[in-house]
Amino acid sequence: MKSIAIRNAILCVCAWAFIPVVSRFGQTDLNNHQFLFWSSLFSFLALLLVSWKSGRLNELKTYRARDWISASALGLLGAYLYFLLLYQGYAEGKGMEVLVIQYTWPIMIAALAPVILKETLGIRNVVAIVLGFAAVFTVLTRGHYTEFSVARPDLMGWVGLGAFCFALFCVFSKKIHLEPLSLTMVYFGVATIASFISMMATDGFAMPTTPQSWFIVIATGFFVNGLSDALWFWTLRQAPASFLAPFTFMTPIVSTGYMLIFFNEPFEWAYAGALILIVAAGLVNTLDLAVLRQRIKRRDQVLPTATDALEPTIASSDN
Repeated sequence: MKSIAIRNAILCVCAWAFIPVVSRFGQTDLNNHQFLFWSSLFSFLALLLVSWKSGRLNELKTYRARDWISASALGLLGAYLYFLLLYQGYAEGKGMEVLVIQYTWPIMIAALAPVILKETLGIRNVVAIVLGFAAVFTVLTRGHYTEFSVARPDLMGWVGLGAFCFALFCVFSKKIHLEPLSLTMVYFGVATIASFISMMATDGFAMPTTPQSWFIVIATGFFVNGLSDALWFWTLRQAPASFLAPFTFMTPIVSTGYMLIFFNEPFEWAYAGALILIVAAGLVNTLDLAVLRQRIKRRDQVLPTATDALEPTIASSDN
């Protein structure tokens, strides 16, 4: 069963890692509001179909008024604002810079959880935060730590704000206890409505103008964001979240490979160092050293497996 879970987790990571690619190609004839509207619409339709076929659609009947309010607020944070600012970043900025700033959200979670959820700020959290800020500083200076070298600091600020929105989304998601598949469908429904409003308020309604653009929009909605989320939720039923969580930290590494292939972007060693710091920060924030110590103290001296050493994290977060 775990082999199937591993395969599905890798498929999800490979799909999520396409976000930088589809963001760039999908905005050749659309702006970020328009691209978000169409991709969110197809994500909503994909999850609506899966929810209906699996019987999860009936879960919406159990929602109370406050559930709809909470789900709508989370949808605005995690499915609208996060992707809106992220798409803008990839359309206008350097992909590697945007990628590293994008994946600061796990580090922001480590900083926000003690404040919002009153969780204990442990050594792991502090180390993760320090590593995360070191990664951002490495990108902003490109490894020359006495120089500030970034082409669009304002744009990186917007991407950072998007990452902050997604971190808030993840933290507040711990307080909502609803069926995840139908809930994610609601998130993308909210994003569809919000992006339609912002699209009409900015440059107006627009449709993809080429077959390639339609393919990118549909692929983004159905596969990169929609069905990959459904597959992830199904996979979480097959294996513990603690076992699957480390796979999510592969996403920026796979994204780097995609960008080198599709965009032929110049790769600087500072970016590699920043990626290593980001992945290390995520793993440090996930690793439960207490489990390691307890297992080592056992009489049989059996070393813990990687699964035992990892505590549940926000494993349902895809980007």
